[in-house]
Amino acid sequence: MDEVLFQQIGSRCRMWIAPEDRQPVSIQQPGRKCVGYFGAVRVRDGKFIYSREDDKFNAETSWAFLKKVEEQSRSDGKTVVLIIDNARYHHAKMHKAWREEVSSGFRLEFLPPYSPELNPIERVWRLTRRRRLHNQYFPTLESLRSAAESLFETWATGSEDLRRLCRI
Repeated sequence: MDEVLFQQIGSRCRMWIAPEDRQPVSIQQPGRKCVGYFGAVRVRDGKFIYSREDDKFNAETSWAFLKKVEEQSRSDGKTVVLIIDNARYHHAKMHKAWREEVSSGFRLEFLPPYSPELNPIERVWRLTRRRRLHNQYFPTLESLRSAAESLFETWATGSEDLRRLCRI
């Protein structure tokens, strides 16, 4: 599980341009508008669970997403292990009692500090940028949302690509 912010400005790319040609003009939307998502991948079938966060990431929004993941990941007697980073709001006292209550079937494994490369969901964010957001102009924040969420919806039923990508 992790969270991500996709900005409305395009990502940079390198390209070769013939010396006789003028430099291309890259259209950018001014400002720092962005949209945030929580996301998690169920490794057994590659199902992508996500939630858009319009306000900000905090203990309340994190807890709501943890409940959603726990509900959708319940399995017949199997323990679900969620790999999660060490953001402060993931350890919040607000949901400590709930974490202890569901700990028999739903366990959080916290990554060491400053190690995002160990979190498999980071690969999903990179793949999302490559497939839908890279080298594109989004005139509105809604167009960015729809581009990302259309890909997320295809993954929501399960994806062999995500299953292989997030396997440890």
